[in-house]
Amino acid sequence: MVTAYVVVTALTLLANAGIAVADLARARFVLDNSAEVGVPRSWLPALAALKGAGAVGLALGLLGAHLLGVAAAAGLVAFYVGAIAAHARARVWHNIAFPGAFLALAVASLALALAR
Repeated sequence: MVTAYVVVTALTLLANAGIAVADLARARFVLDNSAEVGVPRSWLPALAALKGAGAVGLALGLLGAHLLGVAAAAGLVAFYVGAIAAHARARVWHNIAFPGAFLALAVASLALALAR
C-alpha cells in the first residue's frame, strides 16, 4: 500500500507541477482551453498557484507531513471538481478527459493517503 501511495502521489505531484508551469508560461493549449471554458486569462496565475500549492503539499506529505499531504490532495480534488464543472457549464466535452485525469489522480492520492 505504501508503494502505491508513493507512486500515485508522485505522479499527481508531477502532473500538477507541470500544469502549473504551463499556466504560468501561458502555453497556447492553456490559453485556448481557458478561453473555451470561459476562464479569464487574469485568473491563470492564481490557478497556477493553487496547482503549485497542491504539488508542494503532496511533496511535503511524502516527506512525512501526512496531514498536509491529505489536505493538499483534498484541495486538488475540490479544484478539479470545479474544473469539470467549468467544462460542463460551458458544454466543452471534447477535452474534459484532461481535468478528469487530474481529478482521478487527486482522488487516488487522497484515497491512498487516507488508507495509510
